[in-house]
Amino acid sequence: MQIIFLQDVRGKGNKNEIKDVPDGYARNFLFPHKLAEQATPASLEKLEKMKEFILVEKKMQTETLKKSLEKISGLELVIKTKADEKGHLFSAIRAKDIAEKLKKDHQAEIGEEFIVLEKPIKTVGEQVVAIKVGDHQSSLKLLVEKE
Repeated sequence: MQIIFLQDVRGKGNKNEIKDVPDGYARNFLFPHKLAEQATPASLEKLEKMKEFILVEKKMQTETLKKSLEKISGLELVIKTKADEKGHLFSAIRAKDIAEKLKKDHQAEIGEEFIVLEKPIKTVGEQVVAIKVGDHQSSLKLLVEKE
């Protein structure tokens, strides 16, 4: 029996995958647990439309990220935070903090997963932060100042 997986099933198939499985396995386990549905022409058409929608959505999201990347390329971002007299920060600056500052000050929707930091920033000073979206890469200058 040909089925479409509705969820990932370990060792059998992944979500939205079409596979042939034994009839008994499909009827007695997959269908009652709502892990799969029978592959009918209508369900196959629905699956194709959903895949197209996801593809278009991903493409739009990538375009938006590219525009944001161009907007912040070469930008100088200033973050003021508490530090001791030696310049050590009381709270490290992470990718999440940089993403929030970009959104707040420059309306750039860059997720923290795209900001590349080898380790959290723990000292006052100037840093170069890389931002990588797919195969596009940019960088910005981050100035960490004592509050």
